[in-house]
Amino acid sequence: MNPDLPEPRELLTRLFHAAVARAQPSRVLAAHLPPPPRGRTLVLGAGKASAAMAQALEAAWPDSAPLSGLVVTRYGHTPADYRPRRLEVVEAAHPVPDAAGERAAARMLQLAGGLGPEDLVICLISGGGSALLGLPQPGLTLAEKQQINKALLASGAGIAEMNCVRKHLSAIKGGRLALACAPARLLTLLISDVPGDDPAVIASGPTVADPGRCADALAICQRYRIALPEVVRQAWARGDWETPKPGDPRLPPQELRLIATPMQSLQAAAGAARALGLAAHVLSDEIEGESRDIGRMHAALARSVARHGQPFARPCVLLSGGETTVTLGPGAAGRGGRASEFLLGCALALDGEPGVWALAADTDGIDGVEDNAGALLAPSSLARARALGLRPAELLGAHDAYRFFEPLGDLLFTGPTQTNVNDFRALLVI
Repeated sequence: MNPDLPEPRELLTRLFHAAVARAQPSRVLAAHLPPPPRGRTLVLGAGKASAAMAQALEAAWPDSAPLSGLVVTRYGHTPADYRPRRLEVVEAAHPVPDAAGERAAARMLQLAGGLGPEDLVICLISGGGSALLGLPQPGLTLAEKQQINKALLASGAGIAEMNCVRKHLSAIKGGRLALACAPARLLTLLISDVPGDDPAVIASGPTVADPGRCADALAICQRYRIALPEVVRQAWARGDWETPKPGDPRLPPQELRLIATPMQSLQAAAGAARALGLAAHVLSDEIEGESRDIGRMHAALARSVARHGQPFARPCVLLSGGETTVTLGPGAAGRGGRASEFLLGCALALDGEPGVWALAADTDGIDGVEDNAGALLAPSSLARARALGLRPAELLGAHDAYRFFEPLGDLLFTGPTQTNVNDFRALLVI
């Protein structure tokens, strides 16, 4: 390894922080704000980054211009230094919605009422907003919606599939918030956490017309064997809970702006690596699939680089993003999220391959529902774990990757990062 480079763990951690920094609302949001309108400006928002987005907006908006509104973020995700002056920030549960999110969504619909054509609504949307806007359709209880959401999270369904179902259970998502804002002008600022950066998928698109249909949501639930209350089946069969479609004349004039994306963050990490004199290759920002399987795929690529110098010469770093999944079987009770499961699958496939280190983490700072962002992997990780009496293959089978990395001291803790551009993975081959 180049003696001028940082040691592998420090290097990989630097790249992760470079990716997160590129997606900070304080860095990217102000450039996308329009001049104040003639009328009122109402701010509505939801997501793990929404409080930080609100903070950046308040700092940039003229003091002389009217500003009010409400955003909802995950518990503990309001920046410690944010003291809202003109906007209100509330916190709610993620990934399973709770009553606080239900109340926040209902209040947003109320605030949107009575706007005129000279008013402006700025919607601040980021990943996690779907769970945080937990307002079910009339006739569906929050408890029933929670049960469906839990089943979706364990099913292995992709994010677009999950959000299709969520839209068709919701009174605010899938473009319904946009309908409530009419006839005001609407600007939606988005931080993408989904493969492909589709605004209709990010946070289940509360301000975006929805091309999906109730029949699609039903087919997804049937595919993944998601039990549905009879009220849902009947409403979907009749099309009662259909979302507004593209071209719906009831939708207000709108502009959508992606202010931070996974690819931008991966490119920032690549730039940080190259600034250190290390070759960097961005594989993709749209990788989906079972976390352990994607880990094995990355391991195979890294091993080819290490042993054969193909398809890239060593030393180099391989970067990727996207949203992998973890399909939980009945009774699964292990600890760990997508990032740590990816790394454990990668570790078993690498089997101590010399010269390969890795980091995987969620850019929001939370791997699944745990307290870590992700973890780090070294060539010695498997041997050190086995010396402690751990059984890596059994832990992977139990979706218990947290308990693999914790005793090694290799979990990565950042706390909430106030942004969310999805999975970050970096493999260093030297």
